Amino acid sequence: MGKNRKVAALAAGIVALALGSAQPGIGAPGAGLVEGRDWYSFGGTDNGGHYSALAQINDSNVSQLGLAWAYDIDTFDAYTAPLAVNGVIYFAVGHSVIHALDARTGKLLWQYDPKVAEAPEAGWRMRAGWGIRGIAYRDGMVFTATREGRLIAVDAKTGKLRWSVKTLDEPGSHGAYITGPPFVAGDKVVIGFGGADYSKVRGYVTAYDIKTGKRAWRWYVVPGNPAVDKDETTLEAAKTWTGEWWKFGGGGAVYQAMTYDAKYDRIYLGTGNGFPWNQKIRSPGGGDNLYLSSVVAIDMKTGKRAWHYQTNPENTWDFNNAMDIELTELTIDGQKRDVLLHAPKNGFYYVIDRATGKLLSAEKFAQVNWAERIDKETGRPVHNPEAFYKGKPFVLYPFPNGAHGVQAMAHSEQTGLTYIPVMEGGRVHTDPANIDTWQVRDGMFINSGLGVPPAGIVVPPSKSFLLAYDPVTQKKVWEIPQPGTFNGGVLATGGNLLFQGVNTGDFAAYNAKDGTKLWSFDAQNGILSAPISYTVNGKQYVTVIASFRASFANQPNWDYRQQKRRVLTFMLGGKARLPKFTRVEEPVLDDPAFAVDAQKVALGAGIYGTTCVVCHGGGVISGGAAPDLRKSQIPLDADAFNAVVRGGALMERGMGKFDNLSDAEIDGLRHYIRQRARETMPKK
Repeated sequence: MGKNRKVAALAAGIVALALGSAQPGIGAPGAGLVEGRDWYSFGGTDNGGHYSALAQINDSNVSQLGLAWAYDIDTFDAYTAPLAVNGVIYFAVGHSVIHALDARTGKLLWQYDPKVAEAPEAGWRMRAGWGIRGIAYRDGMVFTATREGRLIAVDAKTGKLRWSVKTLDEPGSHGAYITGPPFVAGDKVVIGFGGADYSKVRGYVTAYDIKTGKRAWRWYVVPGNPAVDKDETTLEAAKTWTGEWWKFGGGGAVYQAMTYDAKYDRIYLGTGNGFPWNQKIRSPGGGDNLYLSSVVAIDMKTGKRAWHYQTNPENTWDFNNAMDIELTELTIDGQKRDVLLHAPKNGFYYVIDRATGKLLSAEKFAQVNWAERIDKETGRPVHNPEAFYKGKPFVLYPFPNGAHGVQAMAHSEQTGLTYIPVMEGGRVHTDPANIDTWQVRDGMFINSGLGVPPAGIVVPPSKSFLLAYDPVTQKKVWEIPQPGTFNGGVLATGGNLLFQGVNTGDFAAYNAKDGTKLWSFDAQNGILSAPISYTVNGKQYVTVIASFRASFANQPNWDYRQQKRRVLTFMLGGKARLPKFTRVEEPVLDDPAFAVDAQKVALGAGIYGTTCVVCHGGGVISGGAAPDLRKSQIPLDADAFNAVVRGGALMERGMGKFDNLSDAEIDGLRHYIRQRARETMPKK
């Protein structure tokens, strides 16, 4: 070896030691990508661990971390995770509008707008109210999906469209929409969709060739009508269902979690809840209802199921598996195993053998009362019979938001611990009075199949904390109480650090071993997105997107119109400053001439509680996801309200088109909003 080559090799080794070593068990990241330098998938690398081995920023110098730059985002929603590849930050916000920024300066390089609001199906598929949660990168292309059902590939250098396909193209996807990220798996890109809380959805995922967009295969989560459908899932899983489930679609939407395993050339899917939630309606004779609420391994070459593990057979709740699926190696009982780590809504932490799908261990990581334990031999839960709410209401823990939601957990290869943003809350479950005649209501109505909770049942306020958890011992190592219910995703790094934002606007770094808070920054907005870390020219950066949304009020309560949605990037010695931000309390509005009608209020309350509440907040008190209607001029004007709600006048700003509502229902909403405005108006 020549002198120059020796020097270069030595320099490369020093940089590797300073920045961190590669992660175990991960396949090649793809052409042009450098592990550690680039954050090229939703979870950082194909293993989905939300972990960066970089250690230039560490527990001894993180106090010197400062803002390098900030980029203001003009959008209605930025609940998303960015990527960083070769010095460029990529992210999509709002209507899947992709941005490319110079990672050193924050300068906009290009922007691609797929014009979602102009698409023919956008009106009713936009009713879920969310923007996009993430994107994918591979082979010089950025991939995003759109709410109304397209999968799009854009040139990473120019921002020009490479190809576009319609993936929501079946009758069973009529009420579906896409908010989750695509996932790259070898030479294919895979996408699912959401909607199984609202409409007659039959879940499926589809794989497309990266270069051409040509469909490679499609796998269905739940069986169709056995008399008509002859796909693999129907042939294998229909015997675990009863009644005429296909008339309800069945559910099972794969709306978020996927992870590619290069070693076995498989993609792991986290499948959704049933539609409706209440199994007594969709599958009245019971049954496991495969492949709902499962982790399913799919062979990437054939599109066939390799194995599955069902976390919630007989699922009659809103438990799904859309939460992170993270891959690593663990030594269990003296044997090194390829494992999959998963902490879904239901409150159990699962360690599963990736090769076989065999459950290795499962224990509670949060408050759980639907099951006593998971039987290790059978892999099945030992249910609490009362949790099936047969003839008696039951306060279920965890609540539908889950013990762990879609906010990312992180697994550190340095500490061996998993860090989970945990929520603890309960919800009353009871059958509806009309269970024998219950019907689906289409059009962005939450069709849970549950009844109205009886008066007098008081559920304690929910709470949250950041949990450090050992997957080998299945024990809590430490936890930190956190504000409110919804907080941000987590990043772990090789510098013995955790980064996380919370709903108060605090973006903080913690010691990964003991949870000590080491540094913080006021982001001037709550944070739900997970941070990322990467290098440019050998310098480590940390980036997070500050934007908050919730269906219920928080403290502080981020006003939808006043939120400063931003990309924030930090480096050691950063000196940038955010402009001063002063929140202004907007008044609740009223029109004394508006005569509230009690019957119309009752009608409007029902519509609001099953439709509008998702974005505009419980009791018409916004949690930051959409404008507070008590403080808006629009409901005070009948024509303006109709133009927005039924006519879709604000679709560009994320408001769906609810043309399924009748004149009486629209009027009822106005009366309910006005009553709530008067009930919550400050006393003089």
